[in-house]
Amino acid sequence: MLVVAPGGENGNWGAWTVVEDRVRVVIAEDSVLLREGLTRLLTDRGHDVVAGVGDAEALIKTVGELAAGGALPDVVVADVRMPPTHTDEGVRAAVRLRRDHPGMGVLVLSQYVEEQYATELLGGSSTGVGYLLKDRVAEVREFVDAVVRVARGGTALDPEVVAQLLGRSRKQDVLAGLTPREREVLGLMAEGRTNSAVARQLVVSDGTVEKHVSNIFSKLGLSQSDGDHRRVLAVLTHLRS
Repeated sequence: MLVVAPGGENGNWGAWTVVEDRVRVVIAEDSVLLREGLTRLLTDRGHDVVAGVGDAEALIKTVGELAAGGALPDVVVADVRMPPTHTDEGVRAAVRLRRDHPGMGVLVLSQYVEEQYATELLGGSSTGVGYLLKDRVAEVREFVDAVVRVARGGTALDPEVVAQLLGRSRKQDVLAGLTPREREVLGLMAEGRTNSAVARQLVVSDGTVEKHVSNIFSKLGLSQSDGDHRRVLAVLTHLRS
């Protein structure tokens, strides 16, 4: 969806700019300051925060009511740990919402990498999912891009989460057949980067990255699909097996 916003003085139409990928968001975070901060970050960039809640029960209820009214949000941003016990209420709510509303994206935020939660969240449907460390919120553009990507059915995984998932898989010798460079490419892919973004990061050509990607899928016995995020999630599904 495209909207426009005034880009010059007095809302001059000639100076208006395009705001791409406007999305509707529900935020679940028990810290009022962080919840309001996330709301401000997203609304300042043209997105709609349709609700903000402080616990998992309210999150499930709110999303259900919005869905019943024909206004299912594009994405939920939720803390992993929420009241009353501050253990796993947030991620359990996220898993339930992914099951009940498969067309809605879910992005969870965590203070630390919690591999069990990441694995649980990434199970089942392989679209519209993200797991970021809260420190990533400070990188405003990357965070907002991640919210939009998940809302559009893509994936957004924190590099630290990817590193742990890949590290566990190496212990299981799943990646034994990959070269060091192919493992590096796979890690960047799993973060949700496109082939072009991987090429820029590694300072190589797009063609070189495409060759690495082809080799990765061949060695892991995975068939390629058209969407970058589907390819990434197929790899992660394989690594979790």
